[in-house]
Amino acid sequence: MDSVLIIGSGGREHALLKALLRSDRALCTYAYPGNPGMENDGCMLVDRRVDGWADLADWAVENDIDLTVVGPEVPLVEGIVDEFEKQGLRVFGPTASAARIEGSKQFAKELMATHGIPTAAFKSFTSKQTARTYLKEVGAPIVV
Repeated sequence: MDSVLIIGSGGREHALLKALLRSDRALCTYAYPGNPGMENDGCMLVDRRVDGWADLADWAVENDIDLTVVGPEVPLVEGIVDEFEKQGLRVFGPTASAARIEGSKQFAKELMATHGIPTAAFKSFTSKQTARTYLKEVGAPIVV
């Protein structure tokens, strides 16, 4: 039996669970942190207090998790994939470095500008006053 750990507690992760349960393979599914709806559909919630992604990776090793699927961007940006890979675990999701494009709009915009990828004009600020001055100069319409 394959065991799958789903990271997240939202509708996206619940939909992933439902898709996995339609598989022809016999699956044992876990979720962290999960939600009551996922539990009602037969998913087991991780039943221990987790102190960081390395700790959850330890739990995954102890419970013979075959694959971890990460839904939300925050764990990805925080490096959950990196921690699981350090333990030799299979995990679906980008590393923290690759997840920067999702986690930082400024990084994504700078990446697109550097590589000539079409994107709307943008400007980044480190102070509120500079941003306010820019808004007065540019006027409307503008997306903030």
